Amino acid sequence: MKFINPKVDYAFKKIFGSEQSQQILISFLNAIIYDGEKTIKSLTIINPFNPGQVISLKDTYLDIKAVFFDGSVVVIEMQVARMTALSKRVMYNLVKGYGNQLETGDDYPLLRPAIAVTITDFIFFKEEVDVINPFVFKHRDKNWEYPDQELQLIFVELPKFKKTLAELKTLADKWIYFLKEAAKFDDIPESLGEVAEIEQALNIAERINMSPEELEIVERRAIALQDEKGRLTYAEEQGEAKGRLNEAIALVKLLITQRFGEVSETINSQIEGLPLEDVEDLVKVFLSFNSLVDLESWLEERLI
Repeated sequence: MKFINPKVDYAFKKIFGSEQSQQILISFLNAIIYDGEKTIKSLTIINPFNPGQVISLKDTYLDIKAVFFDGSVVVIEMQVARMTALSKRVMYNLVKGYGNQLETGDDYPLLRPAIAVTITDFIFFKEEVDVINPFVFKHRDKNWEYPDQELQLIFVELPKFKKTLAELKTLADKWIYFLKEAAKFDDIPESLGEVAEIEQALNIAERINMSPEELEIVERRAIALQDEKGRLTYAEEQGEAKGRLNEAIALVKLLITQRFGEVSETINSQIEGLPLEDVEDLVKVFLSFNSLVDLESWLEERLI
């Protein structure tokens, strides 16, 4: 048995957002939002999965929208790669889901709560260790909650989840483990198969149950999303290296000015043209220079 990766957005929506996925989505949301309590009794998926909708990375994300039995609205999104202003986009989708409930002339009491559940395959809150982080409106200074809990933001950060299969205890543990590890399964683990909805999710995710066209789309999406993650990682690494280089150059210039006074634009330009390794070497050997001539000789050797 082999399974598609549920973290790929196309696969995620097929598993959790298909017309036959109501019970899967109910179990998942009860686990993440309500600590496993069977609070959600029923829901309607209002943008069900359609195999022909997405075939390229031009569609940057696929969300799932549903309405609970009490009218509450939920928007669920799987985000594999970092993106600019993700926090703002999540808030925008939440507010849009809340405000779009009313037609012109409708009364405000008709509004029902809205919840945004965002699953990330990267660490979003770097200073926090919790895997699931929920947010509601609270008093800025006294920490008491706003009277109407109309808007909730819930983030699930997969890289923070470190439990093994043997350590899974809660329903949330099992669903998060499913998201992280399903693509590696050779069969359905017994502890996960005990949850009927997770077993159903794995049956949907089993590769043999998918058409060749769907498998091709999943592979293309996975490759494209992995390329995007790689591009962002490379950009971050380049940015960090550039920052280190600028700091090292600033330090060298400060040392030179303090010891020899102002230097020519030629020397400044030569230092600014050095790679990071050479600038770091210059910091180490600088105290051995007795005059600007020593510095100029060192620069000439490096620039040959």
